[in-house]
Amino acid sequence: MTSTIRLGLLAGLLAASLTPALAQGDATCPRDVLVANSMQRQAIDQLESAGDDDASRCRVWRRHVDTMRRIAGVYGRCLSGPERTERLSQVQGSEKEFGGLLRTRCKGL
Repeated sequence: MTSTIRLGLLAGLLAASLTPALAQGDATCPRDVLVANSMQRQAIDQLESAGDDDASRCRVWRRHVDTMRRIAGVYGRCLSGPERTERLSQVQGSEKEFGGLLRTRCKGL
């Protein structure tokens, strides 16, 4: 499955889930999840508009990996049940995929 297809699927899953199952106990979670959702959409948009040169792509990929880590922290803290599992899997999978690209294609950039 190509990255573009995966990005489209991720965007579709994200859009379909507008009412997350929030974990109990953290008053900031509703806001934090909304911000994380927005960050995830922006990260996908940035990936889709990354430049054609290696330096531009590597810069976007680094930012993407950092963003996915931050989002995973929010989802891990604030979501519960199957939604938590699914969302964490999405962002951790994306972090792993683009982290691998950074290691193999962005040495010295």
